[in-house]
Amino acid sequence: MGKYPSDISREEYELIRKDLEGARKKTRPGKYDLYDVFCAVLYVVQGGIQWRMLPSDYPKWQSVYYHFRVWSERDEKGVSILDKVLQKLVRQIRNEDLRRDKTTFGIVDAQSVQNADTAEEKGYDAGKKYPESNATSL
Repeated sequence: MGKYPSDISREEYELIRKDLEGARKKTRPGKYDLYDVFCAVLYVVQGGIQWRMLPSDYPKWQSVYYHFRVWSERDEKGVSILDKVLQKLVRQIRNEDLRRDKTTFGIVDAQSVQNADTAEEKGYDAGKKYPESNATSL
């Protein structure tokens, strides 16, 4: 299989393997390696492509989509397996970078906040020039 920017390493996959394998009851051996299936899901989600446009070196799109649907089902708490495994991966990467598990602050753009109440009603054009109050009209 080819290496894509969205793929995770085998070491990272080992952190989430049991979660993914436990998602469905095994009635027969899997046809594809779940690592390849998960990397294909990441490829679709990160790339924003259609399922049918998966590269041919990934498993068939129907199988990938099936696993995506199983992993996306929410439990009684409203959390899916995909949510859990992606949080594990983010936590691991943040810890490797010597950062906390979760962010401690966020940045809000002042223009976005200023315009948030009226955006639906009239819109906003950042490039629009407004005449100054003391300017003379032509």
